[in-house]
Amino acid sequence: MGSNLIYKELSYKLVGLAYEVYNSLGFGLKEKIYADSFEQLLKDEKIVFEREFYYPIQIRGSIVGKNFFDFLIDDKIIIEIKVGGTSYYNAFNQLFDYLKTSEIKLGIIVRFTKDGVKIKRIPNIY
Repeated sequence: MGSNLIYKELSYKLVGLAYEVYNSLGFGLKEKIYADSFEQLLKDEKIVFEREFYYPIQIRGSIVGKNFFDFLIDDKIIIEIKVGGTSYYNAFNQLFDYLKTSEIKLGIIVRFTKDGVKIKRIPNIY
């Protein structure tokens, strides 16, 4: 099964960077601090990304909604940064919506919790 992972190398690298952020900063900071730190590591690693990426939802050329991905990595992977120990439910729903309305093949939720970094990969099945 492991060899069938979407964007295996890049996603492993991104997960590693998330762990590096947590190992450096620990728990208890605001989401923006974790996102800023993650962004800095992406820059240091020369990984192509856009932050707060605007993605319009359209029908027949008219914009009917909009999404803002925390990070769009190399036009391939959406990263959503979350803080705290709450359930994945809201984050899942948010990322599922992003995947449904885009051509992006993989989303990753990165949660910084008191128990460490929690990662969830979500392939686009839509």
